[in-house]
Amino acid sequence: MKVDIKNNLERIKATLPDGVTLIAVSKYHPVEAIEAAYSAGQRHFGESKAQELRSKQQQLPHDIQWHFIGHLQSNKIKYIAPFVHLIHSIDNFKLLQEIDKQGAKANRTIPCLLQIHIAQEETKFGFTPEECLSMLQQGAWRQLHNTRIKGLMCMASNTDDTQQIAQEFKKVKELFDTIRSEFFHESNDFDILSAGMSDDYMTAIENGSTHVRIGSDIFGPR
Repeated sequence: MKVDIKNNLERIKATLPDGVTLIAVSKYHPVEAIEAAYSAGQRHFGESKAQELRSKQQQLPHDIQWHFIGHLQSNKIKYIAPFVHLIHSIDNFKLLQEIDKQGAKANRTIPCLLQIHIAQEETKFGFTPEECLSMLQQGAWRQLHNTRIKGLMCMASNTDDTQQIAQEFKKVKELFDTIRSEFFHESNDFDILSAGMSDDYMTAIENGSTHVRIGSDIFGPR
């Protein structure tokens, strides 16, 4: 069955409040699917493999804003540093340092989000809220001039318990507000909360999400 990408995008966008950015998660989908979404007006796309992202970036229009949403290995940063719009998945300080180094080589400042591990599953990456606050309190991130911490990213538990999902998103929003008031009160730079995917994005928005990452509801199953 052919997936109607344009219709799917229109349906999802109709559910989004003003100010919420839709990231179409195009990982593992072919260039043709991204072209269909692009033709329908979509400009923000999410990928989780650095080399796949670089390959797609080279084949597709250059006004696409590419989001890296997967677990990022230090040795792969160089593939995406020259063009990536936003890296969602910073899960340790060393990674932030390496991105800063590659940002300097590419002569640009790379916007990043700190990934918060809030879900019950052990498989998900990220700082615990306590680790995140500790890293920021130590202050070494302030010496990095080619990265910019723009906000937080999280994934809720893979569960049908909507109350649990809502509680997890709420906890991350509270952490977001704490970090913004404690470390970024002198600037408006810390303004992104990337939370919510196909099954839970409305709950995420109700709990403060500014960016939602939706794949299967747009492109169909992989």
